[in-house]
Amino acid sequence: MRATIILRRTLLALLAFALVTAGIVVLGNTFRFDQRAVEIPFGDGRLSGVLALPRDREAVGVVLVVHGDAAVDATHDGLYAPWFEGAADAGYATLSWSKPGVGGSTGDWLSQTMADRAAEVGAALDWARGRPDVPTGRVVLWGASQAGWVLPKVVAARTDVDAVVAVSPAVNWLRQGRHHLLSGLADASPQERADAVARSDRVRALLERGAPHSEHAAADPDPMTPERWGFVSRNFRSDAVDDLRAAATRHVPVHLMLAEHDRNVDAAETERAYREAFGADLTVTRHDAAHSMARPLVEDSDAVGLAVAVLWPRALLAPTAVDAHRDFLTRR
Repeated sequence: MRATIILRRTLLALLAFALVTAGIVVLGNTFRFDQRAVEIPFGDGRLSGVLALPRDREAVGVVLVVHGDAAVDATHDGLYAPWFEGAADAGYATLSWSKPGVGGSTGDWLSQTMADRAAEVGAALDWARGRPDVPTGRVVLWGASQAGWVLPKVVAARTDVDAVVAVSPAVNWLRQGRHHLLSGLADASPQERADAVARSDRVRALLERGAPHSEHAAADPDPMTPERWGFVSRNFRSDAVDDLRAAATRHVPVHLMLAEHDRNVDAAETERAYREAFGADLTVTRHDAAHSMARPLVEDSDAVGLAVAVLWPRALLAPTAVDAHRDFLTRR
């Protein structure tokens, strides 16, 4: 009888724990916006996207999301939800779409140049302006990392962008790559560091002379895929300085968000370039965060990151990041 009682209590405790956990997951994944699917014509195909709208008010404008590197879908597997919510709290809708070849979008993002990416953003903005159900009274571009080479091209080419939020944007492709490399070698031995730099220099030399992927694959023990090699070959000379200066002539407000623990981008170089270009049109906030604006602990531990993503995804980001995004939009 005693064993039966203990077993029953154990099962009840496990059930209670499961119910509490399920409640936390539901609560932690409930956000203050409504989201619907959209389809944006682009070239001969389409971009599959989402439009996130404030739940309790009419939106005064729209934020267009410009992704960083990699095969990113419209919601970044749900990781954009806190950014969508911050915009909604400021009275803005958010329009985001999967990169070409990702999700339901046609095409291949690895075939693009940064100019192609800027044209994609332009097509999405043209589509939004032609839709009565998309609030385009104010248009804000939000972009992260690789978007640093895309945002200024769009702003310089158009007169209908009202503001920009740049999150950990890159400035120079080759210097950014070297910064990323050296940041990852902080705990390496001198020989490991020298070997990694030498390998990087060999890759650079191949890129500079337009070597085919076959030559890269034969010379490197861990080569890029042919598709990635093509993407890098088309874009490794990217430098945003001239585009930043051209964009600055539009005098739109630019908010630059920098991470204190950025291993991907040299935040000091980025800040210098943006201050020199935009002057009084620029505001800057710095955050106790990694490159993606995630909390450093989340970035450094897969286990912690997974647990937070499942239970309370708002906590993935540095606590000041979404607040800065919301506050900048509120002032527009």
